[in-house]
Amino acid sequence: MGGIVTVEIAGQQYPIRSGLDSAYVAELAAYVDLKMRAASEAAPATDRLGLAVLVALNLADECFRARQQDSGLGEPLHERALKLERLLDEALSPPESEEDRELNV
Repeated sequence: MGGIVTVEIAGQQYPIRSGLDSAYVAELAAYVDLKMRAASEAAPATDRLGLAVLVALNLADECFRARQQDSGLGEPLHERALKLERLLDEALSPPESEEDRELNV
């Protein structure tokens, strides 16, 4: 696990030193390569640095959108978890005696 992995992105080889699994690093590089190729097809006159900037912006957008989706789902799930916790507390609590019911009224 980890070490140096040589990957190819946009026809250029890069030695990548990482503590991550080498297969995962290769998968990340393949994704970046795919994005670079798509950007190159969309803007063929753009130089490699410009393509890299476009790809970086695209990947940042994907990341931000994923975070927004996660945070949007988090709150309703938290509320549901609290409701379930209250239901479980009610279901697992011992039944009230006649005296307890009279005191609570």
